[in-house]
Amino acid sequence: FKAEWIVEALDAGRYTTWFQPIVHAADPDPTRPYAREGLFRMRDKDGTLIPPGHVFGVAQDAGLLFSLDLVARRSAVEAAARAGVLSKVFVNFNPSSVYDPAYCLRTTAAGIEELGLRPDDVVFELTETHRAHDKAHLKGILAFYRKAGFAVALDDVGAGWSGLTMLHELRPDYAKIDMDLIRGIQDDPSKQTIVHHLVSIAREHDIRTIAEGIETEAEADWLRGEGVDFLQGYLYGRPAPLDGGA
Repeated sequence: FKAEWIVEALDAGRYTTWFQPIVHAADPDPTRPYAREGLFRMRDKDGTLIPPGHVFGVAQDAGLLFSLDLVARRSAVEAAARAGVLSKVFVNFNPSSVYDPAYCLRTTAAGIEELGLRPDDVVFELTETHRAHDKAHLKGILAFYRKAGFAVALDDVGAGWSGLTMLHELRPDYAKIDMDLIRGIQDDPSKQTIVHHLVSIAREHDIRTIAEGIETEAEADWLRGEGVDFLQGYLYGRPAPLDGGA
């Protein structure tokens, strides 16, 4: 059983959530973030961090994605509540792990309520949406979460086929522009054209935009000039524990 180490790590509680700030484009101060994105982290027996992509990839292949995704969501809201986060919290959510949106919603919403967070404190960020080909399923997930008062975000917009069509059909509250489009955008006319159209369509549909993966002031300046709403990346802070631990 290739994923036995995941089960063992979960049972032993060798996981946590780190957070990365999302800042206002007009006020990019990481000490006053608009939101924080929760990022799941797991350690091996020696305490070494395991790359998250590897953890989730193995879990998906082993049929453990549902369980792992549920633990990751719970970990994010618990860590945010424990730290007394005052900003919004973005909670990652892989739509491939959801076979029943109503069940997932009930369990996650109950946990959020128990911890004293309000639905409008939480944004569910659908990850890997560029690989999800069942748009009806995605729409169903978004509808369930919105009905309960949560906002929803689409991750990696612009990656693969998940660009303008996804924004038009799914109408999320937030669109996170894929970091591959952001890197060096100030010097790349083709990237500029794509992002210009993404931002324009998002604005037409009242969708707020978040540019991911920003590492330089030049990238941030161009995006700010284009009217992107929020910025996220190493320029404003790397993922880190909120309690100062490791």
